[in-house]
Amino acid sequence: MGGLSLWHWIIVLLVVLILFGRGRISDIMGDFGKGIKSFKEGINDESKDHASPTSPAAPPPPAQIAPQPPVQPVATIVDPATGVPVPEPGMTHLSNENKTGA
Repeated sequence: MGGLSLWHWIIVLLVVLILFGRGRISDIMGDFGKGIKSFKEGINDESKDHASPTSPAAPPPPAQIAPQPPVQPVATIVDPATGVPVPEPGMTHLSNENKTGA
């Protein structure tokens, strides 16, 4: 029921022919063909440029990466009575208790 049958396509083709005429449609198709041809030529020209360079280029030198200093592990202070880590004095601690709202 929702698909297009052969009759639907014939009606669409007739409407297009009436609106544009045979001459205009052939002009559009000719322009479309020329566009495809120039696109293919452009792709071929570009691939030829990459395949045979005029002068061999020297590869770029490898990037020098500065060595990173080793990371020192942070000592965690643990409350001996509960075994729970205690935040350091300079650190802020976010928890559900500090949040406001419902």
